[in-house]
Amino acid sequence: LIMIILNQTDVTPASFILNGIPGLEDMHMWISFPFCSMYAVAMVGNCGLLYLIYYEESLHRSMYYFLAMLSLTDLVMCSSTVPKALSIFWCHLKEIRFEECLVQMFFIHTFTGMESGVLMLMALDRYVAICYPLRYSTILTNPVIAKVGLATFLRAVFLIIPLIFLTKRLPYCKGNIIHHTYCDQLSVAKLSCGNIKANVIYGLVAAFLIGGFDILCITVSYTMILRAVVSLSSADARQKAFSTCTAHICAIVFSYSPAFFCFFFNRFGSHTIPPSCHIIVANIYLLLPPTMNPIVYGVKTKQIRDCVIRIFSGSKKIKSYST
Repeated sequence: LIMIILNQTDVTPASFILNGIPGLEDMHMWISFPFCSMYAVAMVGNCGLLYLIYYEESLHRSMYYFLAMLSLTDLVMCSSTVPKALSIFWCHLKEIRFEECLVQMFFIHTFTGMESGVLMLMALDRYVAICYPLRYSTILTNPVIAKVGLATFLRAVFLIIPLIFLTKRLPYCKGNIIHHTYCDQLSVAKLSCGNIKANVIYGLVAAFLIGGFDILCITVSYTMILRAVVSLSSADARQKAFSTCTAHICAIVFSYSPAFFCFFFNRFGSHTIPPSCHIIVANIYLLLPPTMNPIVYGVKTKQIRDCVIRIFSGSKKIKSYST
């Protein structure tokens, strides 16, 4: 009886050790500088975007409300991982409690799912704006935007919660060292001596229900947009229509490119690609979109660019009435 009790207490470790980037431990200090720089840019850029969208009346439109959702998502996504990674690199604070690991896992997977969902909503926004310009303001009203944003968030939450419980129920007897900078679901599950087949299958199902559905919607939206734009008779009109999608296409590339790499590595490339390469890309996946999205939208979107120029030129109180 005593042995059974001891075995039951050993299957759930009190804490894990996040070992950082395996094979590059001696370079952790140098690696921390780009991490810190990108995190600072992400925080300043996304907070700046939220400030502009909140205070500038000319930005009180559906496109910018979706951009505000993206900025909030990016802030939570990178803040879920970077502070802990920097504490590992700078202070060698590698320990993370089991419950904290599960919480971090929940935030990472929920808000990466939210990021994908918001990018899908922004594609639908561009579709309505280009294909139904006269009905744009009546279709995408503030209540509609709030409802689809909430639905996207709840979809991510309800699909990720079972994955967290599947991970929590596992017995862990292969040690407590995670060769990563954060609590990735598969990295944690691989420490289990139990059957992780349910975790793997459900992880794939959740990925396809979120990412697969969103990519399908984005593809259909841009197919319809392309057909509508090509049918325009004026070259200037075609160029203007395409230019409104440039920033969003860049955001899609920044988000999905490292996501595809991480997905295929976890399933098919774990024996051919060095783990350090995978972990660096996994961190880029969580850092690159929050860093680049505010820069791209600030450069490519005229209304945001004009607001920034006006603020830095000292005429903050003047409102822009351009549409």
